[in-house]
Amino acid sequence: MVGGGTAGLRLAQRLPVTVLGEEARAPYNRVLLADVLAGRYAPEVIALPAPDGPVRRGTRVVRIDRAARRVECADGSSVDYDRLVLATGANPVLPPLRGLRGPELPAGVHAFRTLDDCLALRTAVRPGTRAVVVGGGLLGVSAARALAALGAEVVLAQQGEGLMERQLDPAASALLREHLDGLGVETHTECRVSGLRRRDGAVSAVELADGFVLEARVVVLACGVRPRVALARAAGLDVRTGIVVDDELRTSDPYVHAIGDCAEHAGRVYGLAGPALEQADVLADVLSGTAGARYTGTRALTRLTLGGARPLDLAAFGEAVPRPGDDVVRLTDATRGAYRKVVVRGDRLVGGVLLGDLAAVGALARAWEGDEALPEAPLLHLLTHDGGS
Repeated sequence: MVGGGTAGLRLAQRLPVTVLGEEARAPYNRVLLADVLAGRYAPEVIALPAPDGPVRRGTRVVRIDRAARRVECADGSSVDYDRLVLATGANPVLPPLRGLRGPELPAGVHAFRTLDDCLALRTAVRPGTRAVVVGGGLLGVSAARALAALGAEVVLAQQGEGLMERQLDPAASALLREHLDGLGVETHTECRVSGLRRRDGAVSAVELADGFVLEARVVVLACGVRPRVALARAAGLDVRTGIVVDDELRTSDPYVHAIGDCAEHAGRVYGLAGPALEQADVLADVLSGTAGARYTGTRALTRLTLGGARPLDLAAFGEAVPRPGDDVVRLTDATRGAYRKVVVRGDRLVGGVLLGDLAAVGALARAWEGDEALPEAPLLHLLTHDGGS
């Protein structure tokens, strides 16, 4: 197996496989990186249990020889396989900014994808450090919260109209922005970053498309991720956005599989831990010969906790923006800063957003993941603490 991240390690815990991991560090839970950055957890706390089989760390695979069923590594070694699993993950997207050339980032500019990225940021940030986070999705919001917890003066620049637009509706996005304001994060939406300024080789400011300039000693690029597919493409496998797989997680080569952030199933790349774990479990069943083992997609629920004097819990799933004809139920408690919303299409729950009060999230998630007809009780019951059960 190429890759020792979340998906790869899960498979290795269930089947005897040889793991070739590019990172020299032991596998860790990437979901908790923001908590390490904020100082809530030490790096060793997010380490994942080691699998029983052999793990080669710091080993980069550079070529797949499909005819010989062999992978070749940068250190000159090679490993034969009966079945090959690609769990190569994803790389952070580096936006096309003036002052950002080549793969090497200028001093003071950081991606936020690996534990090394996280520890480098912790070293760079002191109380009062002026930091700019580029990107207002889940990753950018998490990074901004963590930097604020370290005492940095944080500006969050989001090109879209609202924060976490893939998961939240405008009302929830506005409440999230208010919460970040309370943490000391200065948020700018509909704001496009166009370039970086340097002084003495290090970043000194961020330029916006409207000509405004933000002073910065630290810049975090949180502009999403892109599946790592170069190895698969060079081997002649079918690649679109990700490595294309079928319901048995097979690529266009029946002896090669792909799971996790690098895999594209039914036209979708998830880029989330939940689907990666489910794909690994299904592939373990497929490779062990379990009858009927198939991956049919994942209904992924996003959860996030933002700390501070008044912590904010957030959960979102499915389609938060209704289509014409959908039923929508909203409950807002301005005093407590709570917001709950569900979208119902016919007799099915198709999406929801909860901020501040997640008591109903368990029942809602079960109703959504099961994709079963809702009971005939009034829709308002969906937002009660017992989910109408």
